[in-house]
Amino acid sequence: MKLKDTFSGIVKSRYTRWLLYGMIAISLVIMACNYWIVKSTASGIYSDISAIPSRKVGLVLGASKNTVHGPNLYFSYRMEAAADLYKHNKVKYLLVSGDNRKADYDEPTDMQQALIALGVPDSCIYLDYAGFRTFDSMVRCKKVFGEDSIIVVSQQFHNQRALFIAKHEGIHAIAFNAREVHNNYSLKTSIREYFARVKCVLDLFIFPAKPHFLGDPIRIGK
Repeated sequence: MKLKDTFSGIVKSRYTRWLLYGMIAISLVIMACNYWIVKSTASGIYSDISAIPSRKVGLVLGASKNTVHGPNLYFSYRMEAAADLYKHNKVKYLLVSGDNRKADYDEPTDMQQALIALGVPDSCIYLDYAGFRTFDSMVRCKKVFGEDSIIVVSQQFHNQRALFIAKHEGIHAIAFNAREVHNNYSLKTSIREYFARVKCVLDLFIFPAKPHFLGDPIRIGK
């Protein structure tokens, strides 16, 4: 009985030790990816609209218009930031890129309608219905819409990952930060973002990703 207990204790001890090592390794990977993305994109991110250089196109990254708690502030603040860029003559056109893979879910149209309500002319808004994720939005901006010198519009945490993708894909992007969201569901988003950054690094450098869909070229302003 004592021998059995001793063996059981050794097994549990080894299991606990390897579990701890695994958790430490995962934490280090998450920290390293986060540091890499933040550090390498810092110089291209702006919060002051008077300081950001002008570009022809602003790429507005998608988000759902509503959440289970009500209006999605991430969405609202991004639309406000995009409209401000247009009104301050920092961009001539806005490309709204989001998810429309289901008939009853249409991020680009929701963004278009919100921007029109904020005073942006419909003629200056282009829709990308296949921006299923940030990687797709960035690559499609260059390969489908022919724009590789852009201002990305989203919250700072999202802009950092978008610019990281842009650098890898040869896109000359800078970013304008929308207002941050400070409420109960922002914590969940922040935690999810850390894992999204690890996946981003894997997609770019370990298991090269491709957009879900490209399609025929669309030229902005022509």
